[in-house]
Amino acid sequence: MQSHATRPYSTLPDYSDAERIARSRAFYEAIRRRRTCRDFSDAPVPRAVIENAILSAGTAPNGANHQPWHFAVIETPEKKKALRVAAEAEEQAFYANKGSEEWLAALEPLGTDASKPFLETAPYLIVIFGQRKGGLNPGEMKQNYYVSESVGIATGILITALHDAGLATLTHTPNPMKFLNILCERPVHEKPMMILVVGKPAADATVPVHATVKKPLEQIASWL
Repeated sequence: MQSHATRPYSTLPDYSDAERIARSRAFYEAIRRRRTCRDFSDAPVPRAVIENAILSAGTAPNGANHQPWHFAVIETPEKKKALRVAAEAEEQAFYANKGSEEWLAALEPLGTDASKPFLETAPYLIVIFGQRKGGLNPGEMKQNYYVSESVGIATGILITALHDAGLATLTHTPNPMKFLNILCERPVHEKPMMILVVGKPAADATVPVHATVKKPLEQIASWL
């Protein structure tokens, strides 16, 4: 086997079992308050919060440590307006004829429709790209591996970091999304995965009751 450089594993806190249980429960109680938001305030958010959350996302495990992601942060009114126009055009087609009856029925309890005003209201839109080609160093065009899985994990960490900072988020996936490559000036070998809307919730923001129903442990886990 080829030799490779190593370094000691990072020192983890030596918690007692009781402390581990308490900390895991505390984290669950904090993250269970996370809710998708569709009504955002236009109140500003410090850029440093977004930068730190993206740095957190960049620590995610990934294929061959190629880190196959790019986070394009949109904050200018002009770009947000252009994105909303393009996204709503796709959404109108979806709700008019592209979406199946079963899919539309599944969305009905959430009250969604083709209108996406949050794309202009929220202070930040983070467009998340998966890179089919890349590598660890700038300019590389190596094959990347497990791109969808890697980007999915990174996005989960990003959402969690933003929630921990007291911000609301919304994952938005217009289909198709190739217009985002042009809008964000990203190369064609990058695949837009989703738009993450970020900001403070509006004062009158609500959450569909349907969205608060979560499966119990016995439905989402098994012990073998």
